[in-house]
Amino acid sequence: MAKIVDFKCTFQNSVGINENVTKSLDLKFPDAYMKRESMVEIAKAIKEYDEATFCELPFCHTVEAEAMGGIVNYGDEKAGPRAKEYICTKPEEILGLKEIDFNSGRIFEVLEACKILREQGEDVVLEVAGPFTIMNVLIDTVYVFKAMRKKPDLMKEVFWKLGNEVLKIIEEAVNRGVTMISYADSSGGVNILGPKMAEQVVELFTYEYLNKMQEITGDRALILLCPKTTLSLIGTEKAEFVDIELPSSMRYGEACSYLVGKEKFVGQMCIKNIKYELKNGICKAVHLK
Repeated sequence: MAKIVDFKCTFQNSVGINENVTKSLDLKFPDAYMKRESMVEIAKAIKEYDEATFCELPFCHTVEAEAMGGIVNYGDEKAGPRAKEYICTKPEEILGLKEIDFNSGRIFEVLEACKILREQGEDVVLEVAGPFTIMNVLIDTVYVFKAMRKKPDLMKEVFWKLGNEVLKIIEEAVNRGVTMISYADSSGGVNILGPKMAEQVVELFTYEYLNKMQEITGDRALILLCPKTTLSLIGTEKAEFVDIELPSSMRYGEACSYLVGKEKFVGQMCIKNIKYELKNGICKAVHLK
């Protein structure tokens, strides 16, 4: 029987945008969250503040949902973009949401910011969200959990509706030179869903979805899994850790950069834990079975 262990998030580095970063920049908010030039400036400032080896975009988990019609409060320099109001009252309505237009809106600005950063010689991590995190912007989770219990086939359709749009984002990003994709769905962790439902999500969606994701990234980009996702895969025997020897001891982020083109997935630590040291010179790749 599957046993999914939860990963306790304990990192202390920048989540979204740190106010200590934004107050030092001459930017107007919330406009800064919506324009590529500002995104580039903020991303580079966060990289310097965190002493990271890469830039991360975007600065919130609302971009995907907004690109499909979700309503977002853009916030200010203290509080970044977040859900404003739900546009769906039942999961079926998610299936009717529009496809993403990659030629306009904030998603286009994010992708173009990634391209600019790469042209400036920066390593870029594009963060993408899983279905539960995206649905947090679109619909009250009460309806989601009810449908999970009573209409699992419907929820599988919903997962893939959202997931296929994110796969398009990933392809657009990789085509712009992004070499690392960070995938997380903390709103769908075992601590929230419970063991039975968490296993169900892996079976209905996550395992096959990640296989499709790696078909898109190929050797061009490394997929950084949230440890919650990693442990769900391992707990359901859909994946395993494989020790990869590094040239020396290094930080996790540095190891990820080193493994681009050499491995498909890593996921032993949150990429936000910038200063996590792999002192033994071993990084654990994640191999799907």
